[in-house]
Amino acid sequence: MNTRKLPRPEIARSTRKWIGRPSSALAAISLVLISLAPPGPLAAQSSDFESGDPRGPLLVTHDSHLVVMQYEAWFGPNAVTFQTSAAIPLLQSEDMQSIGGGYDSADPAIIKRHVTWMEALGMDAALIEVTNNVSCIFNSEAFAEKYLPNCSPAFRLQNQTIRDNTGNLYPAWSKLETRLKLIPLLGGIDPDVLYKDTDGKTAFEKELDYFSDRMKRHPERNVIYEGKPLVLIYLGAPQDPAASDNPLWFQIRQFLKGRPEITRQYTFRMMAGYLDSQSYLWASQNSPTGPVEINPEYGFWSWVDRLNTSCTLALCPYYPSYNKAGSRVENFTASIATAGQNGWGCPNPEELPYCPDDALRYGKNDSYATFASFMDFARELQPIFLILHQFNEFNSSDEGWDANTNDDIEPANQWGAKDLDIVKNQIDSYRRTIDRHHPPEAATAP
Repeated sequence: MNTRKLPRPEIARSTRKWIGRPSSALAAISLVLISLAPPGPLAAQSSDFESGDPRGPLLVTHDSHLVVMQYEAWFGPNAVTFQTSAAIPLLQSEDMQSIGGGYDSADPAIIKRHVTWMEALGMDAALIEVTNNVSCIFNSEAFAEKYLPNCSPAFRLQNQTIRDNTGNLYPAWSKLETRLKLIPLLGGIDPDVLYKDTDGKTAFEKELDYFSDRMKRHPERNVIYEGKPLVLIYLGAPQDPAASDNPLWFQIRQFLKGRPEITRQYTFRMMAGYLDSQSYLWASQNSPTGPVEINPEYGFWSWVDRLNTSCTLALCPYYPSYNKAGSRVENFTASIATAGQNGWGCPNPEELPYCPDDALRYGKNDSYATFASFMDFARELQPIFLILHQFNEFNSSDEGWDANTNDDIEPANQWGAKDLDIVKNQIDSYRRTIDRHHPPEAATAP
């Protein structure tokens, strides 16, 4: 398993360069520099297949088919900036111009435009996350001094701004009266999230309390699954599967099991990265010839998986994973592009720009072959939760990247706005497949 190329950015490992200045995270910032009208088919709104009611939560049953976008609200002058990104979003906020451009995730105009785009794409919900540096964000200075040597006051403030931007989506989206819902993703990466702070509570509990407060204030934003609001927990790549070894994922499950006052309120699922490469988590150890089922003992949802069926390296081919709930596929994750085992560039990106096991954004004639392949499997599996990886992480890879080695969907300088139409067309096709297999019941006469 490649340890450099994690399935999501690790800010705690200093893979981002922080460039910022003091600013109110919730200041009203004007939108500048570009036209916001999306091109082509996106001028028309999508159908309301799983539209949901903005006045109430979205109820998910065994027969549901949700489409969920992974979405980051991390950006701002006092949070994540775009200086290390090769791709720059087309949307811009005024308060970001003095530090190289980009947008502020707290900018109301940005929030509104993102909501409009996701509605047009046919999304039902967004997966929002605060998974890095959870103890630094939520615990005391005394805790940081003891356990977190890198949690400086400036670093804490920057991460707390990411938290605030993410939490702000609840009131901001409710104000817009969007039909879209929100699913929080908590951090379960570092063992210190289960260490008790000076107040006797863990950072894991405090993060859950933070989102719980917003979910209770804005119940209309929630996704109700198995009768309770859905909350996901991110594990990174769980290297040790054996419960007998007491790995962190098992500790978190035991922690929740011992707190029925929490589990009575929420439905929890665990999410991990690169399950395609972790055969010890599979239900079958046979060489795969298609999507791989995760052993129900673990039941992990996929954050992102590789998909490359044509490479000839020792670990190939790669097929994405899925988790089942009874007879239904519960989760499947589709991506625009995925890196190989050793990142994007092998062995020297100047000589060989892409690894032979990469799955790139563009195929022949600039087609989105990787995403199309993922969506072919999605139409076959028809999961309860189809998750798209991802809207706007804007994090550069270890080697530096171009449009081929990036899995963001949001309009950016390297690929323009065409990804919106690419994704919309695939989601529309997916919905049509669902409709053919599960036609709505005819209304009965009173």
